[in-house]
Amino acid sequence: MFGPKIKLSKDLYEKVKRLAELSGYSSVDEFVVHVLEKEITKVSQDDDEEKVKERLKGLGYIS
Repeated sequence: MFGPKIKLSKDLYEKVKRLAELSGYSSVDEFVVHVLEKEITKVSQDDDEEKVKERLKGLGYIS
């Protein structure tokens, strides 16, 4: 994979590496890309402006 690189602490990298191996991913990169894509999809679904406004009202940040 070519392109931007992300730095991780050694401890975090080792955790990610272990989870990637246990989960059957062929590489740490493949695992990280999959996890990030899942999270982006989840966050994008929650990005509806009206939902955000309702949440902020519920939390008392806006009226």
